[in-house]
Amino acid sequence: MPGTELFGAEERKEVNDVLDTGILFRYNHDAQRNNIWKAREFEEEVKKVTKAKFAHAVSSGSTAVSCALAAAGIGAGDEVIVPPFTFIASVEAVLFAGGLPVFAEIDETLCLSPEGIAAAITPRTKAVLLVHMCGGMARLDEIVQLCKEKNLVLIEDAGQAFGSSYKGRSVGLFGKTGSYSFDFFKIATAGEGGVFVTDDEQCYIHATTYSDHGHDHIGNNRGMENHPIVGFNFRIGELNAAIGLAQTRRVPYILQKNREHKAFLTKELSKISGVSFAELPDPSGDSATFLNLLLPDTAAAKRTVEEFNQAGIGGFNYWFVNMYHFINQWTHLKEMKTAAPLAIQILGGPQDYSSVKLPKSQEVIGRLISFGIRVTWTEEELKTLTGKIAGCIQKALSPIHA
Repeated sequence: MPGTELFGAEERKEVNDVLDTGILFRYNHDAQRNNIWKAREFEEEVKKVTKAKFAHAVSSGSTAVSCALAAAGIGAGDEVIVPPFTFIASVEAVLFAGGLPVFAEIDETLCLSPEGIAAAITPRTKAVLLVHMCGGMARLDEIVQLCKEKNLVLIEDAGQAFGSSYKGRSVGLFGKTGSYSFDFFKIATAGEGGVFVTDDEQCYIHATTYSDHGHDHIGNNRGMENHPIVGFNFRIGELNAAIGLAQTRRVPYILQKNREHKAFLTKELSKISGVSFAELPDPSGDSATFLNLLLPDTAAAKRTVEEFNQAGIGGFNYWFVNMYHFINQWTHLKEMKTAAPLAIQILGGPQDYSSVKLPKSQEVIGRLISFGIRVTWTEEELKTLTGKIAGCIQKALSPIHA
């Protein structure tokens, strides 16, 4: 993905601006910083891409999710519906907020399904943490309507879906609060970083305060600021923000190239009988950071991954590989191994995580193979790779394996 591909003079210029001032902290020191405010500029650039009314940069995508939960009012004992297919940080954020994760089924969008959410609702359910996986989007119309009907708070983790949209609106803005990740392996990177977004001014104020030990950021004397709420240190530094700023400016170009490359791969691979693709409720809004193949069954996916590995072309299946994105690999969560007690250990879990049954999710992830789309592929490289992928799939699905 571009976070590992594109880095050059633009990023160096923004970083050197900060180094020239010597002010690495995002707040105060007005006289010394020569009007260099990279975190602020980064936030403005994210707002340009997403059209969010408010954006606040923090230290990681994980802390952005934590801010989204806190600003939406999630706390001790609140049940929050979560997917079993996500980076573990989404679930960790609920636990560290004092919430109680409740796993629900996904569908072929690779996101929580409306049916899965409905089946997981209990009288204690407070919110849905909707994770938009692998660059696409969930079935947002139905999920938004369900949350309204059931009076649930919708919170979006769009960590892997910056640049994605649904019917012209950026994912991350359909709920009360949302978040994006800018770690090294995202469509745009800050090295480490995340951004909280919302269209609700009060939620924005809560997030900015919560992410900086409760500072209200009113006035120009940090030592004299008020602390209306308890918070923690989720601040982004100016160096990370500088990189994120330059990278976010690249996103329109990245989206264009991603979509061109994915369209070519999809067109060619769709010719193979037995291959389908993850569902996209709005294909035009796909960030196209991943090509998500669905094989006929888990055994076929396993054979295909083996063929890919032998051919040296990558491709990963979350069922067999410890990618830390699927509940099958979360032994520490299933056994609730923690360094300090969490609310769930005191209040009791809403599910037995060691034996929770999610057959639809298991079936979908068992068939899934994902490829990262590269912006820097040449036409020749793309054609060669597509041919290799097709050959491996055809070999894995050949009658000899039937």
